[in-house]
Amino acid sequence: MTQTLIWTVVALIVIGVYLSWTAGRLDRLHSRIDAARAALDAQLLRRASVTQELATSGVLDPAASIVLYEAAHAARQAEEDQREVAESELSQALRAVFGESEQMDLVRQAPGGEEAAGELAQAVRRVPMARRFHNDAVRAARALRRHRTVRWLRLAGHAPFPLAFEMDDEPPVALADRPS
Repeated sequence: MTQTLIWTVVALIVIGVYLSWTAGRLDRLHSRIDAARAALDAQLLRRASVTQELATSGVLDPAASIVLYEAAHAARQAEEDQREVAESELSQALRAVFGESEQMDLVRQAPGGEEAAGELAQAVRRVPMARRFHNDAVRAARALRRHRTVRWLRLAGHAPFPLAFEMDDEPPVALADRPS
């Protein structure tokens, strides 16, 4: 009788430790998603800001300046539910303006253009990395939340289901291979 009771208590303790560990792991994954999302937001904001600065610098022709400025402004002002679309449109505008290396050569030749080109290239390269880190964290949290134990015992609590950030983040040809 006592041996059965001891084994039952041990089994309950092991199950409790496992559930506690799983809930803690899920909480850490949600924290990682929050941190990755903040980093992604910072990189997207930096890319839009650098693009706006370049568009208003007078280095580009007026048509390219307007296209870049409007796309960057829309990306900065977009509501959360429209953010992916606005950021994709900024990527498309950057590819349209800097699709050919001649435009980037004109920027580099202007006073302060080398710095501006380097800053834009760096911002454009960092966005896909930040998005990849965010989406990897989302993928890991989703995988853990799909487990039956997590669903049945509601170990995720009231945390919203994590959503990936899907956007077009392909860099323009003129900025993709630029050394930092």
